Amino acid sequence: MKSKHKILITGSNGQLGKELKRLENSFPQFNFIFLSREDLPIHHYELVRNFFKGYQPQFLINCAAYTAVDRAESEKELAFQVNGESVGVLAAVCKEYQTKFIHISTDYVFDGTATVPYKEDSLTNPQSVYGASKLEGEKEALRFNPDSIIIRTSWVYSEFGKNFVKTMLKLMNEREELNVVSDQFGSPTYAADLAEAILQIISSGQWHPGIYHYSNEGKISWYEFAVAIKALSGNVCKVNPIPTSQYPTPAKRPAYSVLDKTKIQSAFSVRIKDWKTSLETCLSRLK
Repeated sequence: MKSKHKILITGSNGQLGKELKRLENSFPQFNFIFLSREDLPIHHYELVRNFFKGYQPQFLINCAAYTAVDRAESEKELAFQVNGESVGVLAAVCKEYQTKFIHISTDYVFDGTATVPYKEDSLTNPQSVYGASKLEGEKEALRFNPDSIIIRTSWVYSEFGKNFVKTMLKLMNEREELNVVSDQFGSPTYAADLAEAILQIISSGQWHPGIYHYSNEGKISWYEFAVAIKALSGNVCKVNPIPTSQYPTPAKRPAYSVLDKTKIQSAFSVRIKDWKTSLETCLSRLK
């Protein structure tokens, strides 16, 4: 009997890691191994190598990341260790063990000055420590393992962890009115959809290395996102639009970060849902 392919998932306690865990039973052709930061310190080359020696996985999906965007401004070293150096370690070990490597990156690698959706080869110019550390991870992945697949995504939310949708629901229940930035535009990504797309890529038997973009379809502002959350959850909290200038943060946010998804759709026949459809799904699960 043919043995099942093993898929190793790092960062298993994050939003994407938990969505992949939920899909485990829908993909019985694979053996999933879920690892948190406590299970395996991914910046430690020898520990990672020993792990691979024992398990010999066919695929690695790296969901591990330092995602505290504002805190990264004062914890630069840690952000670069997790988002940069560690990715190089994983990529190098994957190359040695002929493990197919999928790494998750972000829209923050761009400066947000575009007016049309960013393509994979658009000029990168991160404006924050977080963005710079994630760009470093992309470079490390391709330097140590040119066969890697990198997926950039944006505005990730789910029923798990901390994210915009859950924060809005909480604040709308606590307050009578809220101010939300209306001059930053992008596309939300429901982590469950991204998890499914990744497993679809692995299941396809096709492997086309390189950088890809993935988010749900549509372009909205954070304010419009909040208004939709309010309407779909039946909340009565008043939502007010404000400019970025009225909501200063330690890290600069991209004013525009819509991603062009043509490449991932044509390379792997990935079908992408509209942002509102996916938001409805997430809210119904949260209920």
